[in-house]
Amino acid sequence: MKKFLSPRRRTLLKAIAAGAASAGLPSMAWGQAATPGVGQLHWPTRAVRFLVPFAPGGTSEIVARSVAAELSKQLGQSVYVENKPGGAGTVAMQEAAHAAPDGHTIILGHVGTLAVNPYMLNNQPYDVNRDFVPVTLLAKVPNVFVIHPDVPAKNFREFVAYARANPGKLNYGSAGNASAGHLAMEYLKLVTGMFITHIPYRGTGPQLTDLLAGRTQASSAGLPALGAHIRAGKLRAIAVGTQHRIAALPDVPTVAEMGYKDFETSQWYGILAPAGTPPEIVKKLQEESLKALKSSAVTERFATDNAGGGGGSSAEFAAFIAREQKIWKEIVRKAQIKAD
Repeated sequence: MKKFLSPRRRTLLKAIAAGAASAGLPSMAWGQAATPGVGQLHWPTRAVRFLVPFAPGGTSEIVARSVAAELSKQLGQSVYVENKPGGAGTVAMQEAAHAAPDGHTIILGHVGTLAVNPYMLNNQPYDVNRDFVPVTLLAKVPNVFVIHPDVPAKNFREFVAYARANPGKLNYGSAGNASAGHLAMEYLKLVTGMFITHIPYRGTGPQLTDLLAGRTQASSAGLPALGAHIRAGKLRAIAVGTQHRIAALPDVPTVAEMGYKDFETSQWYGILAPAGTPPEIVKKLQEESLKALKSSAVTERFATDNAGGGGGSSAEFAAFIAREQKIWKEIVRKAQIKAD
């Protein structure tokens, strides 16, 4: 039944509204702020799916799960990680590109899916620059080059010399085509002139299983996935891809130190949402991600692996991606990196 206001009550409400207008406050009908979706952000309203385009066991999953756990606490809704490997990351990227742009599906982007695939793979079923909106960079993680202890080389120089003297004898595994490890090793092959065969796997976990068993002889991956094996002596770290040595491996030289000036490669990870996601949701997700990155749980986990550098704005992440695309477009061309 429709309720009628008395003349006195209508006069009072008009007076309040007029006072609000004269004070410069936004015009809003009474009761509107309590209406869902009006005057305030109602997101998320259900669980948020966080797609990871690689198999479990790698650095990408470690980064995603660390951040997702904190986001779940902060948002009051579950942010759950779903690993969806395949097609050098294109399977998950395509699914995310076609998801509803409502903030309830996000994806972990990284150097391979965002900066290399556009130049390595033909006829991708999406456009990384058109079909996604960058939310924020989460972390940069040092690339570490490792070999199995059975390889007759104690250090980086000996490894390069052995590989050059025995072209094609050694194999290296990666988390898959266009994975960060694949790109780092191909870049290293380009500057050193050595030839070793690439064997792509469906994730860091599977490729590490074969490397630890000696079925492959070398790899490059993020420190989060390799650190425990290096400390246990199951893998030998011979170089890092950063410009400076890292605190976790102070005795391991950089590739640049070995005479390959300006060599630098790292893994990086960030959050993207489908194009069309409302700007207020993108901003909220960026702000909450920054809070998560500053939490003690994430900072301690990332510090162990020398990961950091995230939390910037959507625009900053977009500019970062554009710079990386320019760099890797040239490397892909020079190294003739192809999907095996």
